[in-house]
Amino acid sequence: MGKATREAYGEALRELGGKNKDIVVLDADLSKSTKTNLFAKVYPERFFDVGIAEQNLVGTAAGLAAAGKIPFVSTFAMFAAGRAYEQIRNSVCYPKLNVKIAATHAGLTVGEDGASHQAIEDISLMRSIPNMTVIVPADATETCQAIDFAAQYNGPVYIRLGRMGVPDIFSDDYKFCYGKAVKLAEGKDVTIIATGVMVSVASEAAKELTKAGLTARVLNIHTIKPIDHSAIIEAAKDTGAIVTCEEHSIIGGLGSAVAEVLVENSPVPMERIGVLDVFGESGTPKGLLVKYKLTVADIVSAAQKAVSRKK
Repeated sequence: MGKATREAYGEALRELGGKNKDIVVLDADLSKSTKTNLFAKVYPERFFDVGIAEQNLVGTAAGLAAAGKIPFVSTFAMFAAGRAYEQIRNSVCYPKLNVKIAATHAGLTVGEDGASHQAIEDISLMRSIPNMTVIVPADATETCQAIDFAAQYNGPVYIRLGRMGVPDIFSDDYKFCYGKAVKLAEGKDVTIIATGVMVSVASEAAKELTKAGLTARVLNIHTIKPIDHSAIIEAAKDTGAIVTCEEHSIIGGLGSAVAEVLVENSPVPMERIGVLDVFGESGTPKGLLVKYKLTVADIVSAAQKAVSRKK
């Protein structure tokens, strides 16, 4: 198992701090967990812990952005996207200020903290706000490059990060390309479109499908908004069936975004792997992924069903 994306985020921030003195970092009393403490140790004069006050966290970041700084705001995804939603909408996105919201501990894999801390609606909330960019990195390498991109991009960015370690997918020569899907495997029978922690699971599912006589294209969608329309449409036309995989509610997340593209451009049989409109619960990350049917076997079954629905 590789590094958690939150750990890669902290390391990327620390490195960026030496390259750009306009970068400032804000946290809400969780810097040890979000890994912003790595930045704070080296650049204490550019680090601000506002305490358990997430609305103030975002409002302060908006003010710093208006003054020309590049603020990275961090707390758990539940508090970033949920508790501070109004401030993100009205104080950051409405005036299109240059604030980066790096939300950690997203999804079911927060684990034992339970439903109150498992943000499974945050992609839906963030992608519905005008002017907001939404990025969900799949591993540590992609996270570092996404953070570097966010620092250079002028405008609001929401970056969804996880608590647990994830497998390494990309090598050091990988190049993050904003808004463009990454093709991880080629296939002709079905396309599996995944994001975040589910990308490695999707890749394993593609290997299992080969044993069943089916070849699967695998796409990593790291940029949920703006989403890569052309890659999705091409996949639909080439393979004729789609399966989406996300550690998020099937309502409003990756599956919804892909379905919107397909229904307007190239409708094909589609199955969605995700949380089925229920809350999570306390448990181990692995146990939760099994219970909520976010496993290799579940993706394989969904892919076979999608293929069987082809006309």
